[in-house]
Amino acid sequence: MTASKLLPLAIGLFAVGVLAIIAVFVLFATGHSDLPLWLNVTATYLPAIGLALGIVAVIRKARRKKS
Repeated sequence: MTASKLLPLAIGLFAVGVLAIIAVFVLFATGHSDLPLWLNVTATYLPAIGLALGIVAVIRKARRKKS
């Protein structure tokens, strides 16, 4: 996958992960304590995966311009 296609994917994954984190905080603040596993996994891993993919995409793009 090229860096130009990887960056929008990274941004999307990061955004969905941040929305999941916000949902967890809102649900916890409203008194829900037993949240679904998929929401916890999404809030935990998607922002990190999106950030890592974004860093990889930026590094690949910078190296391609240098060469």
